[in-house]
Amino acid sequence: MSAVTMARSKAKRTRRNPSKSAMPNGVWGLIGILAFLGIWELMPALGVVQAKYLPPASEVLRTLFADFTLTAFWVAVGETLLAWFIGLAIAVLLALVLGLAIGMSSFLRRATNSTIEFLRPIPSVALIPLAVLMFGTKIESSLMLIIYACFWQVLIQVLYGVADVDNVAMQTARSYGFSRFQRIRDVIFPTMLPYLMTGIRLGAAVALILAITAELIIGAPGLGKEIQLAQSGGAIAGMYALIVATGLLGVAINLCMRVVERRVLSWHASVRGERIS
Repeated sequence: MSAVTMARSKAKRTRRNPSKSAMPNGVWGLIGILAFLGIWELMPALGVVQAKYLPPASEVLRTLFADFTLTAFWVAVGETLLAWFIGLAIAVLLALVLGLAIGMSSFLRRATNSTIEFLRPIPSVALIPLAVLMFGTKIESSLMLIIYACFWQVLIQVLYGVADVDNVAMQTARSYGFSRFQRIRDVIFPTMLPYLMTGIRLGAAVALILAITAELIIGAPGLGKEIQLAQSGGAIAGMYALIVATGLLGVAINLCMRVVERRVLSWHASVRGERIS
């Protein structure tokens, strides 16, 4: 190999593998947040929007830090997380059981396909009047919306996962006399698990959105209700502080779900590939 060829090969490797001195993604993310807060701070100061409609970021953050010291704030966070967890858990359990039953039966797949395609696009917020009529402003109203929205997220992923099972592996398991439970445990579940974890991660975000929406519109206890009370009481900075708090809560949930997903799927090629890269 000539010196020119070796130099070209080295240049290609350098382009493919960024230098270790390159700025980490976390630093870029921090810069983006600071830039956003700076623009937010300047908008009311420059008169782009009136401060009574959009208080400066510094005022909102001071209010948020003050909220962190209040017991009522953490009670509201706990109520939101309780609805989020219960609704997501029930949705995952129902979707997993029904997804396995439907996915393993060609007859049930054909019989339920049109029903699933009809019900899945119905937005959960359209069920708010029904939830209020049935449960009023209790947590059950939030759970109804959360379960309905998350159920479809997980069910579709479970059906995809069951459909992706290698037919040769299933036939081999049958030829070795595996029971139905053994086929589910040893053949179907390992293939389906990455799809299931994707559905749970997507459902976790949807569950939080529906929990806040139900609290905001219906008046169920939680952060959404506190946002509505702050808005109706004219505490605009407090309202924005609570909105920022819901965003931070969403980021925390997403990070936790990704950590759980990486641990559960530590054996999977996609996670091993992330670690190698």
